[in-house]
Amino acid sequence: MHLDTFRDLCLALPHATEGQPFGPDVLVFKVGGKMFALLSLDVPAASMKADPERAVEQRERYAGVAPGYHLNKRHWNTVDLQGDVPATVIEALLGDSYRLVWAGLSRRLRESLGD
Repeated sequence: MHLDTFRDLCLALPHATEGQPFGPDVLVFKVGGKMFALLSLDVPAASMKADPERAVEQRERYAGVAPGYHLNKRHWNTVDLQGDVPATVIEALLGDSYRLVWAGLSRRLRESLGD
C-alpha cells in the first residue's frame, strides 16, 4: 500500500485529524485528541492500535506485522505497508484501530463530535 493511500484512508474516517507532533518524518492521526495511527514517512510502515489478543494473531499470521515500534507492544502493531499484508487487511486493521480509540473516548466527547 502506498503512503498516500494509507493517509487518505485515515483522513476519510469521521473526525480524523492529522499532525506531526513527533517531527516531520511521522504523520499522526487522531480522533478526539487520541492517536489511532502513525505513518512513517521514512519507511513504508504504519502503527495502529490493536486489541491485545488480535495483535498477537496478526503478528503470527503476517511477517509484515510486528509489535508497535516505540509504542506499547501489547496494544499497538506496526505494519510494513509494502510487505505481505494485503491492502484489505491493512484497511481492516485501520478500522479496528479507529474503533478502539473511538470507543475509549468519553461519551461526552463522542457526543460533542456529533456521533
